[in-house]
Amino acid sequence: MKGIILAGGQGSRLFPVTRGVSKQLLPVYDKPMVYYPLSVLMQAEIKDILLISTPHDLGQYKRLLGDGSQWGIRLSYLKQDQPNGLAEAFIIGESFIKDDSVCLVLGDNIFHGSNLVSHLKTATHKTNTNQKATIFGVRVKDPQRYGVITFDNKGNPIEIIEKPKVPKSDYAVAGLYFYPNSVIKVAKTIEPSKRGELEITSVNHTYLNEENLHLEKLEGGFTWLDTGTHESLLEASQFIQTIEKRLGIKVGCLEEIAFQNEWISKESIVKSAMLLKHTGYGDYLLKKYSKDEN
Repeated sequence: MKGIILAGGQGSRLFPVTRGVSKQLLPVYDKPMVYYPLSVLMQAEIKDILLISTPHDLGQYKRLLGDGSQWGIRLSYLKQDQPNGLAEAFIIGESFIKDDSVCLVLGDNIFHGSNLVSHLKTATHKTNTNQKATIFGVRVKDPQRYGVITFDNKGNPIEIIEKPKVPKSDYAVAGLYFYPNSVIKVAKTIEPSKRGELEITSVNHTYLNEENLHLEKLEGGFTWLDTGTHESLLEASQFIQTIEKRLGIKVGCLEEIAFQNEWISKESIVKSAMLLKHTGYGDYLLKKYSKDEN
C-alpha cells in the first residue's frame, strides 16, 4: 500500500499567516502540522509516501522532510498547480501509486486515540484483502462544515452529503481514506462539483453505490482535529500539549514510530535527537532512547 499526504491549497481561512508559509508547515504545539498525518501513515506501516503541495511550497517540505530515510521511509513529492479538489490527488499520483492500493490523509488533520493502530489495520485489511474502500466517521458538534454520513435504520451508511445546511446526522467523514487501486479510474471519471473541484465525496459515493464502502467509526475517547482555522489550530496545540504533559508521551513522534516498526535503530534515534538538543522533542528522544538511559 502507498500513502499520500495532500498538503496543498491556499489556507485562506488562516490568512494573513498563510500568505507567507504553507498551512501544513505551521506548528501544532512542538511539531510541524505535517508530522501528524505523516505519523498516521507510518502507524499504518506504510513506507512509500507521496506529498502533494503547491509548486511554491514543495521546496519547503523537501527541506523539512528530505527523502524520509531518517525514518526508514521513502518520500516523494509532486505538485498540484491549482486546488482542484481532494480526488485530484489520485490523478496526480497515478505514476506513484502504480498497481498498489492507497491511503490518502489530509495534511491538516490530526488523529489521536489508543486504538488508532487497530482501526488502521482493519482498514488496510479490508482494502488489500477485500478490495473495499474505507472511510472514517467521527461524531462532531458542527457537521455542516464537513461531509456528513446518513445512516439507514440498521446503522449502515446510505449517503454522504458535502457540507449540508441541515445535516441528517452528526457523523462527519474524517480526512483519512483507504482505497483499492481502482480509485485512480474512479477519480478520472467523476464530474467536477459546482465548486469546480473533484470532490472526495463523489469518489466515496461511487464505492457506496457499488456496496463496496466500509465505514469505520472512531469512538470511545478518540480525537480528530481539523486545524483549518485560527481557533482550531490553537485548540489543537493546547490538546497536544495537555496530552503530552499529562501522559509523558510525544504525539506524532516520527522517530519513535519508526523505531517501533523496526525501521530504524536506537542509535539512529539518538543521532537525530542530538540535532534537536535543548528542545522538548529532542530531549524526549534522548531521555528515552539514549544508551546512557538508566
